[in-house]
Amino acid sequence: MKLEFDFSSALLENAMTRETRSLCLTAADAAEAAEGITERTAIHLLITDDEEIHRLNREYRQTDRATDVLSFPQLQFPGGKTAGRCGRLLRQSWDFDLDACFLGDIVISLDHVNAQAEEYGHSRERELTYLLVHGIFHLFGYDHMTEEEKREMRFMEEKALNAIGMTRITDDELVAMAKDAMQYSYSPYSKFKVGACLLAKSGKTYQGCNIENASYGVSNCAERTALFKAVSEGEREFVKIAIAAEKSMAWPCGICRQALFEFAPDIEVIVACGERRESAPLRTLLPHGFGPDSGMLEILGKDL
Repeated sequence: MKLEFDFSSALLENAMTRETRSLCLTAADAAEAAEGITERTAIHLLITDDEEIHRLNREYRQTDRATDVLSFPQLQFPGGKTAGRCGRLLRQSWDFDLDACFLGDIVISLDHVNAQAEEYGHSRERELTYLLVHGIFHLFGYDHMTEEEKREMRFMEEKALNAIGMTRITDDELVAMAKDAMQYSYSPYSKFKVGACLLAKSGKTYQGCNIENASYGVSNCAERTALFKAVSEGEREFVKIAIAAEKSMAWPCGICRQALFEFAPDIEVIVACGERRESAPLRTLLPHGFGPDSGMLEILGKDL
C-alpha cells in the first residue's frame, strides 16, 4: 500500500522519524494483506494535532471535540461486503497520478497518540500503528456501530497487528504464551519446565524457556532467555513478564530479578502454575535494586 504522508505543521513532520514512517508502511501493508486485497492501493494520511482534528470533527462530523482518528472513505461498498471482496469496485477508484486505487483519507491527532500511549503504558509507535490500522479498515468498509460489526472489525485489526507483532496483549494472553514457551524447555536435569513471555513497551512479545546444561552454572532461566532475545533485537523498555511452570509457582531467581531490573525496574511480574496466578511489581521483589535507575551510571567508571 502506498501512503501519501501530509503534516499540518513542520513540528509534526519533524516528530515523525524515518523509522516511524517505515513502521506505518509496514502496518498498512499488513492491513491490506489481512483483507486479501491484490490491487495496488493508496491512502492519504494527515498527521495533525488536537486543534485541527477538532475543527475537522465540527465541520464534517458535527462533533465538537478532538478525537484520535478520522477516516474519509473514497468508496462505499455494498452491504455486507468489504474491499477484499470488491476488486472491480476498487479498480474504479484508480488514480493515475498515484498509480494505485485511491481508498480515501485518514487523519490522526499526534496529541491523542501521545496521551493514549501514556495511558495504556505502551510506545507512541504502538498507538500510532493501531490508529492507522483502525482507520484503514474503515476505508475498507468496516464499522463498529453494532456489537457484531465491532467484533468483526476488531478481529481484522488484530489479524493485521499480530502479523507485525504489534497487538495489545491481555494478562491471560501473556500467561498463555508463557505456557506455550514452556513446552520447549530443555530441563533434563531438574525436570522442572518453565516458560516466560515478556511484553515490550513497543507492543511486541518475546518468549523464552529454561535451558539447562551439564555444567549447571551455564544454565539459563526462562525469563532471562526472553529478556536477552528482546534486548538483542533492539528492545530496551518493558511492561510485563509472565512466567509459567508445571510443578509450582516459579518466581524469578535473584539473578533474573537483577537482569530485569537493569531495563525495567517498574515491570509487573506475573507468575502462573495451572489455574493459580499471582503478581507483584519487580521493585517489591527486588527492593533497592542495582542499576541505571538507582544512579549507578553516575558512579561506575569514574574516580572518586
